[in-house]
Amino acid sequence: QIQGTIFPAPNFNPIMDAQVLGGALQGISCEKDVLIDILTQRCNSQRLMIAEAYRDIYGRDLITDLKENLSHHFKEVMVGLMYPPASYDAHELWHALKGVDTEENCLIDILASRSNMEIFQMKEAYLMQYNSDLQQDIDSETSGHFRDTLMNLAQGTRMEGYADPSSAAQDAMILWEACQRKTGEHKNMLQMILCNKSYQQLWMVFQEFQNISGQDLVDAINDCYDGYFQELLVAIVLCVRDKPSYFAYRLHSAIHDFGFHNKTVIRILISRSEIDLMTIRQRYKERYGKSLFHDIKHFASGHYESALLAICAGDAEDY
Repeated sequence: QIQGTIFPAPNFNPIMDAQVLGGALQGISCEKDVLIDILTQRCNSQRLMIAEAYRDIYGRDLITDLKENLSHHFKEVMVGLMYPPASYDAHELWHALKGVDTEENCLIDILASRSNMEIFQMKEAYLMQYNSDLQQDIDSETSGHFRDTLMNLAQGTRMEGYADPSSAAQDAMILWEACQRKTGEHKNMLQMILCNKSYQQLWMVFQEFQNISGQDLVDAINDCYDGYFQELLVAIVLCVRDKPSYFAYRLHSAIHDFGFHNKTVIRILISRSEIDLMTIRQRYKERYGKSLFHDIKHFASGHYESALLAICAGDAEDY
């Protein structure tokens, strides 16, 4: 049972919420606890209704007011919560592509894990928000086989639900050869299979790969390839197997390998909050022994910490 941490609030009243937020933002000192209480305890569609009510009452944009009153990472969390999911993905991709340095890991996290429908909606949002084509931007800002694989994923043309046991061994053989030979052509074949076959098909292919090579595909990719191309291929395989485990791994590495990489932590918590964050938390605890709560409390502080923990939700014993 895969589940998120944020659900629609019962007895929801967008006008009342908008007024409370208005009071919290207009006061002499911004009442940040009030913002956390409301914005982390409403689902995304409810937050969008609050923003609409806020505009009707105050004639102002809630996102603009949040940006003006808040700062640093706390601001990123509160503002991030106000985007519809596809717009939030588009926003993150734009900054990853157009920032000072390309943020490859953000591109990997989003494009390796989203469904065809999510990719379609994100491309539409990207075009509307930035008047720019996502695939063209990927093409101009990245390079090599990493770029080719991202471009393929950004088409959103993965087969869905279809599985053909008779071709699984054949696909596995192609993957195995690609790991042995490593020519450009083999790299193309490898990414074509990983980007276009259905998840159901790939489950069988991975099993056959293990049978043929005596090696797990992730280990084989790590042995044969390097750089962001290798990281992207591994991300696709891990997402096919179990997305919550992939995101648990990404959170753990963002928290522990990079001295709390705030952008990554914020992006994953917000974007998975209504999909599978509860499951990600369970996988995190199983795999790393410490809870996600424990690690966030250890590294974050103040209202920023409170906001992240509120999105994680859960029981006192998780602390």
